[in-house]
Amino acid sequence: MRESAGRTVGRAWDWALWIGMLAIVTTLLFLLRDSLGSSLGAAHIVLAYLVLVLGASARAGRTVGMTLSVLAFGSFNFFFVRPYHTLAVAAPLDWLVLGAFLATSLIAAQLLARAQREADDARQRAAEVDRLALVGAEALNAGRADEALRAIVDVIRSSLDVARCVVHVRDATGQMTLGAESGAVAVAHDAETAPARARAPGLPDAAHLLAWVAEHGRPAAVRPDGALRFADPGAPVEQAASLFDVSGAKALMLPLRVHDRVVGVLELRHDDLMTLDTPRRRLLGALSHYAALGVERMQLASEAEHADALREADRLKDALLMSVSHDLRTPLTTIKALAQSIGRDGDERAITIEEEADRLNHFVADLLDLSRLAGGALQLKPEVNAAEDLLGVALERIQGAAGTRTINVSLDTQEPLLLGRFDFSHTLRVLVNLMENALKYSPANTAIDVSARRGGEHGAYLEITVADRGAGVADVDRDRIFEPFYRPEGTPPDTGSAGLGLSIARRLSEAQGGTVYYEPREGGGSRFVMRLPGVSMHELNAP
Repeated sequence: MRESAGRTVGRAWDWALWIGMLAIVTTLLFLLRDSLGSSLGAAHIVLAYLVLVLGASARAGRTVGMTLSVLAFGSFNFFFVRPYHTLAVAAPLDWLVLGAFLATSLIAAQLLARAQREADDARQRAAEVDRLALVGAEALNAGRADEALRAIVDVIRSSLDVARCVVHVRDATGQMTLGAESGAVAVAHDAETAPARARAPGLPDAAHLLAWVAEHGRPAAVRPDGALRFADPGAPVEQAASLFDVSGAKALMLPLRVHDRVVGVLELRHDDLMTLDTPRRRLLGALSHYAALGVERMQLASEAEHADALREADRLKDALLMSVSHDLRTPLTTIKALAQSIGRDGDERAITIEEEADRLNHFVADLLDLSRLAGGALQLKPEVNAAEDLLGVALERIQGAAGTRTINVSLDTQEPLLLGRFDFSHTLRVLVNLMENALKYSPANTAIDVSARRGGEHGAYLEITVADRGAGVADVDRDRIFEPFYRPEGTPPDTGSAGLGLSIARRLSEAQGGTVYYEPREGGGSRFVMRLPGVSMHELNAP
């Protein structure tokens, strides 16, 4: 308000000054009227008035200059064109002189005002470029993302001449947190001073304004009496800062967007009414984009730090697993040897001790293999092997666990020999693990189906499937069952599994250029598919 009053007083002084100058020039020319010749005198009068009009246009603007042109035209006609002291014109040539003077003065005032406006625009654009360059320099010089955002906020506050500038960051859950702030405002917060007032449906009060702006992506302004103003919902989001008029407001909330996503809110506050003219609003639009990029950089830096922490935790976990696995091998061997010794003395409890030691030893072996796979230390020797041989050995291994259960085996009859390139012992372990899982998680009166076929273009892969008629796997668990130590909800506690078998199976297959995946079986049940690199007979016989 003080700035507005100051501009009004300044304009009044301009009018008074230049009208007074016109009166002084007219008086001086009037005193010299009789000493000047008619034609030469008219030229001097016209030049004097033109200089006065140009000076007024240059110093006070087009409106003062053009008004002074009309007043000078009237003074010229009234005091210096015969008959004097009337607006009548006796000689036709005087009309030409008066018309030429009026047209020249008006055109000169207009052209000078346009040149000044273009010069002002050029200076404003240069200032905007300097501010943007300063923002970029501050952001690049800052080593940390939060320091860069704080530097951007400082530049925005100083560029827009506001009392306080704050950037609020919106997290993935929609909650608002303080990102950076600059300056302080002396007045109380709007939520504390604003009186209760009726609001249209869907519009927030001052206390929830930040969250509403972030959620809806619409700028909002706060008036001194606590009334809220909102941008037109149909306004282009990329021009929201430059189009939204904040005249008569003391606070502005502007959503910060990156890739059509609101990442935060820019809050501007002033002790008095904010005065953001068109150039400043245009600058605000550019600076708010830098602020949005600063928020995104800070979020990305936070995510990167979190990812580094997770990787470090995963590395420590693998190291711990490997250390524990090695350290448990020796005591387990001792326990099993002692159990065998006790068993020879006739104590039946030694059998239970030995079985549990074998179970724990199997678990330790899985831990050790998992840590080796994660560290890339497990040695694999892929060679050309036949699927029939792999299935035959797997059936022998699983015979004890299968008991009286039926295991149906089928091979692709269109292929004379199903070949693949894989490490036989480790692949056998994967297949036995899948078959044991099928026996463990399916009803006792159902059969297990194992099949092998060639798939892909030109037999690119060998595919072995283990299918059962169990309860299947829920959709939310289809990928997680291959994570270490994960056991789906509802898994019986007496299954004897630690949740490592499927994880090891997939990693062993992937280490050989294949994979293991799950798919539901038609009619109910599960299908676990092991896919390995295939080898054709033509490739085998090639020299």
